[in-house]
Amino acid sequence: MKQIFYKISSLLIAIVVLLSTMSYTINSHYCGGILVDSAIFTKVGTCGMEMENRSTEGCSITKKDCCNDEQISFDGQDELQLSFNTLAFNQQIFVASFVYSYINLFEGLKETISLYRDYAPPLVVRQIYKIDETYLI
Repeated sequence: MKQIFYKISSLLIAIVVLLSTMSYTINSHYCGGILVDSAIFTKVGTCGMEMENRSTEGCSITKKDCCNDEQISFDGQDELQLSFNTLAFNQQIFVASFVYSYINLFEGLKETISLYRDYAPPLVVRQIYKIDETYLI
């Protein structure tokens, strides 16, 4: 049971470390204020209504583009603490006491304890159901 618990906990810790150090970007394309497409690792698809910025000579009127792109970036953690020696003494005491108390929660009893081992059962003088002769049929 302990081996399974250790494997599951090590897998969860590895996933937490992976997700906390990974950086990713979410790209979104809006057309007229409505979300058309969003993508995490690929280029976002467009609606096909983007305006090209051509400079026309003699025309000073420009149309406002109805499409816009948003980009949200999540930066992961760059620095990881790899050694246990850089923790302060108070932190080391806390970690050691936490691990000790947590491991002792799952420690089982080595032998079964019988609370009634030293007591003898009461003596049966008469069997009452035979004296009263009451039987269930």
